[in-house]
Amino acid sequence: MDSYLERIGVTRPAVADLAALRVLQRAHLMAVPFENLSVHLGEEIVLDSAALVAKVVDRRRGGFCYELNGAFAALLAWLGYEVTLHSCRVWTGERFGVPLDHMALRVQLDAPYLVDVGFGRFAQHPLRMDVIDPQLDPAGVFEVLPEGADLAVRGDGGWEYLLDQRPFELGDFTPLSWWHRTSPASHFTQKLTCSIVTDTGRVTLSGRTLITTADPAGGSGGSGGRTERVLEDDAEVLAVYRDMFGITLDTVPVVNVRG
Repeated sequence: MDSYLERIGVTRPAVADLAALRVLQRAHLMAVPFENLSVHLGEEIVLDSAALVAKVVDRRRGGFCYELNGAFAALLAWLGYEVTLHSCRVWTGERFGVPLDHMALRVQLDAPYLVDVGFGRFAQHPLRMDVIDPQLDPAGVFEVLPEGADLAVRGDGGWEYLLDQRPFELGDFTPLSWWHRTSPASHFTQKLTCSIVTDTGRVTLSGRTLITTADPAGGSGGSGGRTERVLEDDAEVLAVYRDMFGITLDTVPVVNVRG
């Protein structure tokens, strides 16, 4: 876990409080990419805390939601935080999807906080789960609203997901993790993505297209600016993975190679 802190560039906090949690969350987002490369490299995805931490720390890789939030939960628990895993139903554009489709974290401090380092463009700081007022974040404005027994999370672009307030175990997410990495209907099998937060916005490699987005000055969210560039050859793709995301690969991943 000391190596995990070194991986995200943070010294061990003296107290497991909100200020430290804010630093840890943003540092994680800026150091560990959201990526689905294992799906296309034929790598097994094992939802076990030790395996997830080893992937992030020893292999210097990222992952998708179950991996990133699963590993981060292990780090937070080791630091003394009270953290639980929660099932989320992602907004499809028309409705909230199926349970266990996404994993997010609840950290209990003086109040309950929503923490998520595995949902692409999302809040970069913890969100209060017990207030309905809009919450300003470096990635925009977010709301956490009661929806029956659940909580509905909304950002600048609309609904994000519906969070089940009951705690779950890591293994509960295994069936949906398997579906996401094997089903032809899963967006993870249909495309390659690797994305990370930067000081000025976000960098994403979608297939061979390098996308840079910049938030407006002050980090108040919004598009800010966007540039796209198609990479010319495999050598350039591998260099971008290495230099921009810290991921060293021997071969370029190919879409629909399944684990």
